[in-house]
Amino acid sequence: MKEKVQAVLEKVRPSLQADGGDVQLVDVTSDGVVKVRLQGHCAGCPMSQMTLKNGIERLLKSEVPEVQRVESV
Repeated sequence: MKEKVQAVLEKVRPSLQADGGDVQLVDVTSDGVVKVRLQGHCAGCPMSQMTLKNGIERLLKSEVPEVQRVESV
């Protein structure tokens, strides 16, 4: 599952990088929790939780059904 998650993150990465940010996959737990670290401008952005939930989590859940939620660490 980790490879599938990484492949989806590669799709969203260019959008984040265009705004000076990035996302790093930290871990995927056996119960479907994806842990990521937002970097660059995304790390301190007040909209980062919206990006995480409405962007990254939504896309991951639609493309990798085993994903239950996404957490920022």
